[in-house]
Amino acid sequence: MRTVIVTGGAGFIGSNFVHSALKQTNWRLIVIDKLTYAGSLLNLHDVEHDPRYSFVHADIGDQAAMAEALERWHPDIIVNFAAETHVDRSIDGPHNFLAANVMGTFGLLEATRHYWSKLEPMRRKSFRYLQISTDEVYGSLGDAGFFNEDSRYAPNSPYAASKASADHFVRAYHETFGLPTLISHCSNNYGFYQFPEKLIPLAISNAIAGKPLPIYGDGLNVRDWVFVGDHCDAILTILERGRAGDQYIVGGRSERTNLEVVNGVCAALEELLPADSNVALAANRYESYRDLIKMVPDRPGHDRRYAVDCSRIERDLGWTSRISFEMGLGMTVSWYLLNRRWCQAIQQGHYNGERLGLQSAVPR
Repeated sequence: MRTVIVTGGAGFIGSNFVHSALKQTNWRLIVIDKLTYAGSLLNLHDVEHDPRYSFVHADIGDQAAMAEALERWHPDIIVNFAAETHVDRSIDGPHNFLAANVMGTFGLLEATRHYWSKLEPMRRKSFRYLQISTDEVYGSLGDAGFFNEDSRYAPNSPYAASKASADHFVRAYHETFGLPTLISHCSNNYGFYQFPEKLIPLAISNAIAGKPLPIYGDGLNVRDWVFVGDHCDAILTILERGRAGDQYIVGGRSERTNLEVVNGVCAALEELLPADSNVALAANRYESYRDLIKMVPDRPGHDRRYAVDCSRIERDLGWTSRISFEMGLGMTVSWYLLNRRWCQAIQQGHYNGERLGLQSAVPR
């Protein structure tokens, strides 16, 4: 039985990974999480009685706490999901992203390096550290082309810059110290347990409540979307078959404009909760969910297009996404409809659906 430390395992992608790994492997999973606004034990309530699951409340930037956890649990694998992730929040408060994403990763790497160096040779060789990164480190694309593992880094937001810096530290620890690291760059994730500040869960929550559905700028910014369950399967594949020192891009080959995404949410809701049966819409005299769409001022430095080429992970490791965007979106909308209490509980005291990312913007 392998022991896997999952940092940030109470967050969106991390908690989905914990659920997937417990179902698909016999691994023992140790979740380490600081439990910030977007990380909650509510996301792990389904596994809290599994004897293979344990939780540690700690900050990955606390090297002493990380060293203690490593010595206690003796992991074979570390998967680092821990990060501040919302671009809008990085515009309002870049320091939190520097602290969590850069210094946090550095603290975890230092503790991991010292732990790993003391392992017996066979365990040192099989040990893996996987950094979960993003396609946003590559910047913005025009109408054509795709990011791949050889694309140059050109981050445009404080969030992307912090993730890029963390990636460079991970690569340096492999090249300098020999730490067997891996890096994965995923495109936009969607699915269950995503904090309702992001585009899809915010659109779902607002639409159910009959509130406006804000879309930045002209709504034509493009992202590739991957269902979080597919992404978790990719992570398991990378851990099983990935080569130390390599990077892998993970995507769903599902490019959509933001306007198309929100229209898709409206269409899925119309099937599952028809507008004429939604009292919140009727109270505000709306006839359809699409009537709620509202164009708002664009985000500062908003990247125009992300698109990724997943050929390496498909060719070398045999992974490919299975869930189409339409299928995954329907599953996601259904989940949020069935888990409205979770939405209310996780937002309480943290977020009221307000617009973020404009307070620090300076006109050019």
